Amino acid sequence: MPKIHPMAIVDPSAQLGEDVEVGAGCIIESDVTIGAGCVLRPHCIIRQFTTMGSNNFVDSFTVIGGLPQDYKFDPASKTYVRIGNDNVFREGVTINRATGEGNATVIGNHTYWFTCAHAGHNAQVADEVIMANGSALGGWSCVGRKANLSANVVIHQFCWIGDMAIIQGNGGSSTHIPPYTMNANINHLIGLNKVGLHRAPWISDLDREQIKEAFRITYHPGVGPAAALEQMDRHPEWGAAAGIFREFIRKVVHAQPPYKRPLCRIHTRG
Repeated sequence: MPKIHPMAIVDPSAQLGEDVEVGAGCIIESDVTIGAGCVLRPHCIIRQFTTMGSNNFVDSFTVIGGLPQDYKFDPASKTYVRIGNDNVFREGVTINRATGEGNATVIGNHTYWFTCAHAGHNAQVADEVIMANGSALGGWSCVGRKANLSANVVIHQFCWIGDMAIIQGNGGSSTHIPPYTMNANINHLIGLNKVGLHRAPWISDLDREQIKEAFRITYHPGVGPAAALEQMDRHPEWGAAAGIFREFIRKVVHAQPPYKRPLCRIHTRG
């Protein structure tokens, strides 16, 4: 049975799983589904058309499923927020539902959202992403698995952030950021996320060498993404890890508006 504080407001149509805890002052609107074991701390709000998996933690003053910040949004449309399992949303997090009939803002599993992190409408966030304090995703942005956005990082709408990419605090991007890379300031790629690559148990020494070669090809002076992709396609022996890098570049090369944005360029610290 759910444990609902008498001072919470829960719409009768909301579906709450086993052992859900709803704190004082929480508001759960209509057409909401919350999976088993979720904990909703006092004064959080779960708005209409939100679906949440199991064992999520939602801290106070978080708002999930708020209306998209989009002038073109039709309030009569049905759009959604879909959240997986085992996520943590700390105080003041905001995640907006999508714009465009039937669309969804999607959050994966095992993500961690620090205080006041934000995801705009139609954002797609993969598993194990970290969104540190004050980080913000523009509408339609996509963040790959195990990416790490440090404090106050901002991502422009329609940008892609690759798997295991890290952006240092107060940075941001209006470009696509490849997997496994380290980034700082605005649109400044520093190099590979070497520490993360060594710590990842699923990435072998051979994988690391192949990723380094893919990175070297892509960022060789005078080589654009299309030419780099052509060179990388000459390496069918590469494993899945380097393949993720290559396919990201392929996606950038073939992107269509409004996703037709440049690849983040290398920056050498001086």
